[in-house]
Amino acid sequence: MSHCSFHDLSTLDAKGRAALTKRSETDLSSFVERVKPIIEAVRTEGDAALLRFARDFDKSEVKPGEIKVSEAEFDAAFKAVEPDVVESIRFGIDNIRRFHEEQKPEPMWFKEMRPGSFAGDRWTPIQSAALYVPRGKGAFPSVTMMTSVPAVVAGVPNLCIVTPPTPDGSVDAATLVAARIAGVETVYKVGGAQAVAAVAYGTETISPVLKIVGPGSPFVVAAKSLLSGVINTGLPAGPSEAIIFADETVDGALAALDVLIEAEHGPDSSAYIVTHDRKVAEAAMAALPGFWEAMTEQRVGFSKTVLQGAYGGIILTASLEDSYAFINDYAPEHLEILSTEPFRHLGRITEAAEILMGPHTPITLGNFVLGPNAVLPTSRWARTYGPLSVTDFLKRSSIGYVTSAGYPELALHARRLARYEGFSSHENAISDMRDALLAGKG
Repeated sequence: MSHCSFHDLSTLDAKGRAALTKRSETDLSSFVERVKPIIEAVRTEGDAALLRFARDFDKSEVKPGEIKVSEAEFDAAFKAVEPDVVESIRFGIDNIRRFHEEQKPEPMWFKEMRPGSFAGDRWTPIQSAALYVPRGKGAFPSVTMMTSVPAVVAGVPNLCIVTPPTPDGSVDAATLVAARIAGVETVYKVGGAQAVAAVAYGTETISPVLKIVGPGSPFVVAAKSLLSGVINTGLPAGPSEAIIFADETVDGALAALDVLIEAEHGPDSSAYIVTHDRKVAEAAMAALPGFWEAMTEQRVGFSKTVLQGAYGGIILTASLEDSYAFINDYAPEHLEILSTEPFRHLGRITEAAEILMGPHTPITLGNFVLGPNAVLPTSRWARTYGPLSVTDFLKRSSIGYVTSAGYPELALHARRLARYEGFSSHENAISDMRDALLAGKG
């Protein structure tokens, strides 16, 4: 087996097994040091730094006064994008909007906890957010769709998109089409670490916002880490990663076809086929060369780097139980369950951000049009984070109300706890001092 990296899990010790769970961005220290001066330049120089970094990093001549996309540029984008692509963007956005409207919580719930005492939650939108849309290894109107729709559904009043400019100083046309259809009209031509800094601190053109969401390169991830005390950086979304879990009921060639989906994103992606069936593993290995022949040269290069390197390949396990255990340990961003009976496996897998089940649900559908959000936590953060959602653009307030009839019982128990913890003002606030004040005797 030589077309990609092959790992027999049963032969690996704990160290070798742990190595398979590492991602390309696990150690961000080198990126952090390179990002620090970029952030400081944006903080102190504003737009001038953004224009300079557009030239240096994006090889793009963005002109002064043109960092913000104009209405005319939006209009031109609709003429530049083929009508069938616009139709598919509309189709995808419709499904994404339907999903996130169902996901949106009720504005408020309120319940009587004890006679005369009530408590609940209220949801309100955050006031501003930036949506990061990468461009370095391709154009991603799909990311625009996935980030914009839940923000619009949530009702965020001040939204903007930040995305790297193209060499001619414009923005990918399909990204602008997706933004307008989704309901976002403010787009800035800035990407990378400098974009994170711009929306954190603000510049002459860009207003600072409260939160930034969206996937990005290790430079973007490093900038988010450094600026997490200035701006809410949302869920950790770095380079793409996927596990294709295939059991004995499917053709291994299908697993090979699908492992290339995320592997082609870039050389910093991670992608594995996990199976307990050697025939499936061998069929997958044999099928890869034929699929590479049907891909573009750039994407072949990316996927070969991943699948033949340290962050991808085929993992053969000793049993289904071992497959489940490895997947849960890896906690992938994307997981496909390739099986004619995918639901029999679902209950055994608890650590994955996205789970797509069955031979007719490849990651491609989830990335573009199925409806659930495809902005997902990476680098094992699926153990504590879920996909981007409407609630990422909402904040929750607790609501409480106690009547005069309900007050005495709660005050009794709270007074005991306040005294035990040594908080005299807590205790005084629910003592006879309060009773006297409420009775008008204070």
